[in-house]
Order: sequence, then C-alpha cells, then structure tokens
Amino acid sequence: MKLRTCKINYDLLMQDQIKEIKSRPKLLLHSCCGPCSSACIERLSQYFDITIFYYNPNIYPKQEYEKRLSTQEQLVKNFQNIRVTSLPYDENQYLSQVKGSESEREGGARCDKCFYLRLKKTAQFAKENGYDYFGTTLTVSSHKDEQKVNRIGEEISNEIKITFLYADFKKHDGYKRSIELSKQFNLYRQNYCGCRFSIRREIEVR
Repeated sequence: MKLRTCKINYDLLMQDQIKEIKSRPKLLLHSCCGPCSSACIERLSQYFDITIFYYNPNIYPKQEYEKRLSTQEQLVKNFQNIRVTSLPYDENQYLSQVKGSESEREGGARCDKCFYLRLKKTAQFAKENGYDYFGTTLTVSSHKDEQKVNRIGEEISNEIKITFLYADFKKHDGYKRSIELSKQFNLYRQNYCGCRFSIRREIEVR
C-alpha cells in the first residue's frame, strides 16, 4: 500500500509568523527574478522592511543574468523603501554545487541542490548583516515545489540560526498577480527557468 504524504500549508504558517510580529522586522528576500518577486513584495511590504537579495549563479548565460538583475532593479523602483543587493556573477558556484546531477529532470535532485545553494547564501548574508528573517520568492512559481523549498529553508534556518519566513506565494492567486504586475510595470519575462540545463530542456520540449 502506498503511504499518503501529508502536505504542510506553508501559507498558513507564514500567516502565523506575521501575526507574531510586533514591529517591522528586516527581511532579506531572495529573488529569482523581478516578475516572480513582484507579487511577493506587494504582499510582504506592509509587514517587513525588505531588501531583495539577487543571488542566482545558476542563471546562464551571463547576459541573461544581467538582464534579469536589471529587471529586478526596474521593478523595485515602483515600491517605496525596497532596495536590491546582489553578488558578483559566478556560474562556477552553481556548477560545482550540482556536479553529478546535470542530467536530472527538472524539479529533481539538481534543482534541490540549487535551492539549497541559493537559500544558504541568503541565510548567511542575512545573519552577517543583521536581518531578522530570510525568505525566497521561489514558491510563487507553479513549477516549484513549495514543500521542498520550505523544507530546505527550515533546514538552513536551523543550521544558520536565523528565522526562515515560510511561504507558498502561489496561494491567493500569487502567480496570476505576478503576471498582472509584470504587464503593468512592463517587465521582461524570461521563457526558461535559468540554468544551462533548463535551456536544453526547453529546446527538447520544442
């Protein structure tokens, strides 16, 4: 008999975290791209002082990385008191992290390693720079497993000793809202996840 896996409602967990807030804590929010972050920023900015952390060494090629970073910076100009911080582009960090998993399917072990790399760097940066929380926009995408992303975030939170903001930004039509805001702000929307392996997959599908 196949055992049923109980899914956790991470949107409710985030709501519980927000209810406990007594002031405006500082949140370092990892963002995969401007369009995905748009609805997340809109929702969270009433509760947190947000800094967008653009750390995505998985993106290929460098020109695409720079285009997405530029779009992220374009987006935050439409919100008050939101800034972007980023680290220098270094795809080798990503390639080293996923070595041995290059041929994995999208959403498999390679993606798990990628999530871990980016979220751990976010947590470390947040810890070193006095943030109260760290989080990510990854769960707004219908292609990302919010159960995996949040479990990885929780694991890193316990390791680094900084609070992880649970989330499932797909809830409340989050993805639909991100599309609406992208059109409203005339944002560039990419047609592949980001890494060289997802480009290969996109070509195979076509």
